[in-house]
Amino acid sequence: MDSEAEPRVLVVDDDSALAEVVARYLRREGFEVDYAPDGEAGLRRALDTLPDLVVLDLMMPGMDGFEVCRRLRRATSIPVVMLTALGEENDRIAGLDLGADDYVTKPFSPRELAARVRAVLRRARGAAVAEVLTGGGLEVDTVAHEVRRKGEPVTLTTKEYDLLVCFLTNPGRAFRREELLETVWGWSIGDTSTVTVHVRRLREKIEDDASAPACLKTVRGVGYRWEG
Repeated sequence: MDSEAEPRVLVVDDDSALAEVVARYLRREGFEVDYAPDGEAGLRRALDTLPDLVVLDLMMPGMDGFEVCRRLRRATSIPVVMLTALGEENDRIAGLDLGADDYVTKPFSPRELAARVRAVLRRARGAAVAEVLTGGGLEVDTVAHEVRRKGEPVTLTTKEYDLLVCFLTNPGRAFRREELLETVWGWSIGDTSTVTVHVRRLREKIEDDASAPACLKTVRGVGYRWEG
């Protein structure tokens, strides 16, 4: 991604009035914005144009946001910020479980959404550090932003990658879920189930047996520790 170019955001939402407000605010904040009115069009546009980030409404007729996110994750690691209904915790967890990077609950302020988009993009770009992190049969090239397990490439979402780098750079340290939420997500307050979901998905991709992890251990009553 060209760091000098305006970040490109694709908004996928069947509520055209809301999408117009969101697009107008994001443009004012310096983003280039594209729009798709439904899930099928959004998926096609995302795969054709490869935006820097997708703002995705979950509840849409036809192909809903869950299916769009599922199919996106099969093909790309484009960051996704979900739009969910207030109080629908199960929807948020399901979306995060599919690989979404963040969520904003409706009703929301465009300013909050823009802040979340900036934070996710900042983490996605990351800081280029000239080193390769290793552990547990993994190699993480933090310059190329590539992960290999036993020599084979591993596709991680932005948050899964950030979590892995956090653990690999702090082996043996037990992290509370609240600490990981603040370190990786940048949230001082939030739902720690977000961390739980992402740790589970990360284990599924890097462990031989995710149900009995050898590297990313659960520390009862505390959180997680890397022992790879």
